[in-house]
Amino acid sequence: EVQLVESGGGLVQPGGSLRLSCAASGFAFGIADMSWVRQAPGKGLEWVSAINSGVRKAYADSVKGRFTISRDSAKNILYLRMNSLKTEDTAVYYCATGWYGCAAGSWCGIDRTTLGVWGQGTQVTVSS
Repeated sequence: EVQLVESGGGLVQPGGSLRLSCAASGFAFGIADMSWVRQAPGKGLEWVSAINSGVRKAYADSVKGRFTISRDSAKNILYLRMNSLKTEDTAVYYCATGWYGCAAGSWCGIDRTTLGVWGQGTQVTVSS
């Protein structure tokens, strides 16, 4: 069974940092494209970042320069390092299988059919 389990969310002050993890099982994680997606309260799904099995990475403009996606294929874990957090980063963060990218300056809205398997999500709240 393909399974993705996110962890690492929590409450952090503006300007702070968090690292999210996504533990993968049931498929060949090492060769899979992977993405992070978020959903803020009252808003649609927003693609955040993607990584392929090599060195290619992509980011939404809203997080570029602040967030870093990475993976440990030996441990089957996907990461999202989030620095300089803002209140508008408050959302439920999901990892999912698949690649996505959007044009610079665009709203990176997607729906659940855009990517493959999704995790259950982890809540990130940025507030003072």
